[in-house]
Amino acid sequence: MKIIKVSADWLHVPIATERQHRSDFGAVDSFDSALVRIETEDGVTGFGEAKAQVGSVANCQALCSLIEAELGPVLVGQDARDISRLWDVMYNGSRAHYAIQRGHVFPIMGRRGITMAAISGIDLALWDLLGKSLGVPVWRLLGGRRQERMPAYASGGWAPADKIAAELQGFIDRGSFSAVKMRVGAGDGTLAHSIARVHAAREGLGPSIGIMCDAHGTWTSSEAKRFCRAVADCHIDWLEEPVTADDKTGLADVRAATDIPIATGESEFTRFAFRDLALLRAADIFQPDPSIAGGITELMRIEALASAHQIRFAPHMWGGALTFAAGMHVAAAASSGFILEYSLGANPLLHELAVEDFAVVDGMVEIPERPGLGVSIDEDFVARYRAN
Repeated sequence: MKIIKVSADWLHVPIATERQHRSDFGAVDSFDSALVRIETEDGVTGFGEAKAQVGSVANCQALCSLIEAELGPVLVGQDARDISRLWDVMYNGSRAHYAIQRGHVFPIMGRRGITMAAISGIDLALWDLLGKSLGVPVWRLLGGRRQERMPAYASGGWAPADKIAAELQGFIDRGSFSAVKMRVGAGDGTLAHSIARVHAAREGLGPSIGIMCDAHGTWTSSEAKRFCRAVADCHIDWLEEPVTADDKTGLADVRAATDIPIATGESEFTRFAFRDLALLRAADIFQPDPSIAGGITELMRIEALASAHQIRFAPHMWGGALTFAAGMHVAAAASSGFILEYSLGANPLLHELAVEDFAVVDGMVEIPERPGLGVSIDEDFVARYRAN
């Protein structure tokens, strides 16, 4: 299964004004991602997804160039089945032979940021390739799924206090979800507004619906602690990214000050960052993004850390169909996986890039039997929204 070509397309999908939402990231007027394509001499093609930003809007030109001009040529002629070795080759660059021989990393300078995103997208495509070549889903290659369906939570929630309950209820009704996530933080203007919105959501939804809150890393640790005290009676399921990913000790301080579970990880890269979070006892839930943190190969290592430290695992899956599928396959095989994120904002890359639909029925998503990542790419969609 020798690799003959590695390519990447920047997909830029405008969002109609009436479907846009606004958060601390600003108005979300497009959905962007890099679609990675790896072709082999056997005629099997694998697809992956890389993201230049955690949010929806991003310029992916540099990311695609990195995949095609820097990492791709290193992989051409290699056996696509050697996924773990190829990960080390990309991560360690010209010193990969030392890393492989000696059993520890000699990483390149770009061991974070878009270089890791590029590696992530390639890694997803390699797993997709392997599954397709063997005629089995990726979760089978990871040790098998632990359940045929997994619970999902509706992810969205940007409305002000007087409308937030209705917005969240609308999300819940679309899939009979039993849990929903809302955004809080700097986008609310004041801490008091975030607190009021959470209370309004709990009052409107009642006690039986799970509520998660995501601050996108926009508070200081003191603000996050005040928030936790103020919403203690709302019994939220978790508080996500209360402080910036650059303040891991601040995150640990927040966790030590509350019994609200703390979730984090969408802005982190590789197992090494998650190791630090575990050692600091800074999180209850790890949320690595498969298209950012290092791909499926690295997510399995991160999940092993989570399991060893009694930390739960819920991948960040706000992205396209390939990001969603990759997170789903890992979560299904993971001993600490327990729930899936299902984005309810305008997301054409989730619902239109793939021929298949990841339907939510009674709040559950079926873990499919389709080979590879189980995603068939709509090439007409790609042609329509290719930006590079």
